[in-house]
Amino acid sequence: MGKQLSKKQPKAQVVPFLQDGQYYYTRGLKAYREQNYQKAIKYLQRAVELDPKDSVKLSQLATIYTDMGKYSQANELLSYILAEVDEEMTECHYFMANNFAHLGLFHEAYKCAKEYANKEPFGEFIEDNEDLIDLLTMEDDGDEPFLKDPDDLIIKQDAAKSLLENSQFEEAIILLEEIVVEYPEFWSAHNNLSLAYFYVGEIDKAKEFLQSVLQRNPGNLHAYCNLLVFYYYECQDEKVSELTKALSTVHPLLYEHRYKLGASFALVGYYPLAYKWLRSLYRIGFEGDDTFYYWLSYSAYFTGRVAFAEQVWEKVLKENKSKAGSEPWNTTSDLIGQRVATMSLEERLYAIFLATQTNNYNQIYGYQATNQPQSQVEKEFIELALSKNYSSDSKITSLFHIAKELFVHFEDDELFLFSFRILVKAYKDDYVLKNHLGWAAALNYVWKHERNEPISQTTIASTYGISVSSVGKYVKSVKNITS
Repeated sequence: MGKQLSKKQPKAQVVPFLQDGQYYYTRGLKAYREQNYQKAIKYLQRAVELDPKDSVKLSQLATIYTDMGKYSQANELLSYILAEVDEEMTECHYFMANNFAHLGLFHEAYKCAKEYANKEPFGEFIEDNEDLIDLLTMEDDGDEPFLKDPDDLIIKQDAAKSLLENSQFEEAIILLEEIVVEYPEFWSAHNNLSLAYFYVGEIDKAKEFLQSVLQRNPGNLHAYCNLLVFYYYECQDEKVSELTKALSTVHPLLYEHRYKLGASFALVGYYPLAYKWLRSLYRIGFEGDDTFYYWLSYSAYFTGRVAFAEQVWEKVLKENKSKAGSEPWNTTSDLIGQRVATMSLEERLYAIFLATQTNNYNQIYGYQATNQPQSQVEKEFIELALSKNYSSDSKITSLFHIAKELFVHFEDDELFLFSFRILVKAYKDDYVLKNHLGWAAALNYVWKHERNEPISQTTIASTYGISVSSVGKYVKSVKNITS
């Protein structure tokens, strides 16, 4: 028998350690002073959970969100304070005005700034608030500087952002074109529209919108970073080097700008500069998406920080499992990504199609795993190619079958590039593509005539085994698209 505890032996007492909201608040402030923002947020969020009506704790958490560039989250807290906790905490109006200004929601910023001025004409922040109002109204001659409905901009902005993040570039273009017309000085929309046009292969329009931003808003960092990307994709190495040198002297304060600068440097292969800015964000607990961690891993790996690159890559895969295979140490994937970056949309589609004809599916998987943006038509074409299910009744399947018919009568790579360029436009404009032979014949006919190789519609009809009237019908469609 083992020894028994004597009945007279005193019982051990468990003294509960009750960690209240103040405990977590104090630890959060300490982390904040040490610039460990992620830990500060963790503690402050716990403090707010325990004391949800404490305006001081709530406002401190909002301050940290602002410092991290999370302006929308900061304003959610500030609005909650005014609505549910302390409507007399009037400085919240001023803080919200600044946050809205950072978001580009100038109408909302103006309303909040005016509200603070009305409630606190002699308040602590009144001078700064007046400067903000002056800044918001300096280019307006009327009494009300922003007449558009702010909710309309918020809704459209969020929708456009979602479309871009999901590579639905064609849909994003339609929405962003509306925004730039209605809000001509909302530069973010111009920049995003420029990128969207670039990624669907409409380079001239992309540059047009980018130049509009740079002419009307000199010094716009996002526009210069986009221009750097354009130069890189067009293999203008001298201009890439020149603009990179200029941007290397920029020291942005906003986290969003640091992210943009770092990611742009990484994309064009200037990894030391990329690592400088992306690592600075990582150190302060910046919570990025898979793209942020992707470029941080790449910049770390190509500056000799292999262990850290591997550590960060785990975060990439946690956020987006489809990136497996595109690790920076995967040379094949990296080379595929570099090559894809220099190809036009029709060249990329043609390469995918040829890979299906030679059973080179590893190449398609490699392209899918790269970090290059893909338009909706590309994504669908890749999915179709990898599924090998060509029996479905869809536009993308029809596009593939038209290419297949052209391949049977293969003549020249240029014919395919021309055809894919036309078919993408037909795809976007909702042309019916079900008559595969008719479209293939018409594309071949128009291409020959543009090369000054006269051929009759009768000859083309005989080659493809269809009627002359069918050739004529689809020739009109092709010419309408090219006009």
